[in-house]
Amino acid sequence: MAVDDECKLRFLELKAKRTHRFIIYKIDEKKKMVVVEKVGEPVLNYDDFAATLPANECRYAIFDYDFVTEENCQKSKIFFIAWSPDTARVRSKMIYASSKERFKRELDGIQVELQATDSAEVGLDVIQGRAN
Repeated sequence: MAVDDECKLRFLELKAKRTHRFIIYKIDEKKKMVVVEKVGEPVLNYDDFAATLPANECRYAIFDYDFVTEENCQKSKIFFIAWSPDTARVRSKMIYASSKERFKRELDGIQVELQATDSAEVGLDVIQGRAN
């Protein structure tokens, strides 16, 4: 599976310049390539991000999570989320699962990885728990 150059470019913008809150990637099966589907503005929050994940289709997602530690320090963690809902087509789940590691290697700087099959597995409480 090829990776469109825009995927890495948008990720670098998120990581270095913080110009995006999240990035949703999808696999274009015709082109056999991972492409950027949606980019979230920095003013958007976690609920906006969660609302963009399709209910019946797989996606890869990057989410830049800002939080404050117990020592009152402002921090952020970059999450990689492999979204594979139970209701997605089996073929789609297989393609996403088999391409995940290759795609992740293209994005240098991921700090936390999550695999999710429903919205509870990517809830804000899960993100907060994994960030600390």
